[in-house]
Amino acid sequence: MDIFSFGPIAAVLDGAYNLVTGLSALVAPVAGTAAGLVAVIILTILVRAALIPVGMSQVRAEFTRRRLAPKLAELQRKHGKDRETLTRKTMDLYREEKASPFAGMLPLLLQLPVISLVYAVFTHPMIAGHANTLLTERAFGAPLGTSFVGLTGAGAGVWPAMGVYLVVLALIAVVTTISRKVLAQPLPQTGAAQPAGLVRMLSFLPYVTVVFAAFVPLAAAVYILTSTSWTVAERYLLRRLLDPASPSRPDAPRSPSPSHP
Repeated sequence: MDIFSFGPIAAVLDGAYNLVTGLSALVAPVAGTAAGLVAVIILTILVRAALIPVGMSQVRAEFTRRRLAPKLAELQRKHGKDRETLTRKTMDLYREEKASPFAGMLPLLLQLPVISLVYAVFTHPMIAGHANTLLTERAFGAPLGTSFVGLTGAGAGVWPAMGVYLVVLALIAVVTTISRKVLAQPLPQTGAAQPAGLVRMLSFLPYVTVVFAAFVPLAAAVYILTSTSWTVAERYLLRRLLDPASPSRPDAPRSPSPSHP
């Protein structure tokens, strides 16, 4: 059973569909035949902007994990062989620090239904019993409802549509590379060294997104590109703004002023 055909979910999905098609009609006088693609970008930005509090919660949780990592490693060193004591001491530490081991997880779980619904608008040919006309539109000659892989099997006449897909996939790869360079964080030390091969393999895992994007409709690939770009920019800015050690924060520790004779 398709969960998106369930009454209440289908109604919400239809609402999102009406929003994106309304945006497409609104920008059509300016965007022309690329109105559908522009609407996808606008809707993605609106959704991600609404989820900024989730991003803030995740960044704060990230700083909390980094701050507590040395203490957790020390507990692991002392009580690693006694799981009961280790669990009790760990929970005591979180309680003393007024933190939670699950910080950031609940907001992340809450945003998944929203992201899934938006993604469904860009992939489902039928929504609430009617055709998804967004996927019948074209942008620069490329059909929003066809994937890169699907286009490669279309035979002759795939250009310039193929060029649009290649640009989108290339941009996703670029954003992924920037994410690896800018947002990469060292794994918290827990007392056990991480195998170099495993760390190297995990560092390339984000590139799976590029492969995945090649199999979904162009509308969904543009959604992935926009959402990923937003995530990189948002996470970079929030890390700078919410860093407890940042001089721009009013509660950040300040170095003492030099004394003058």
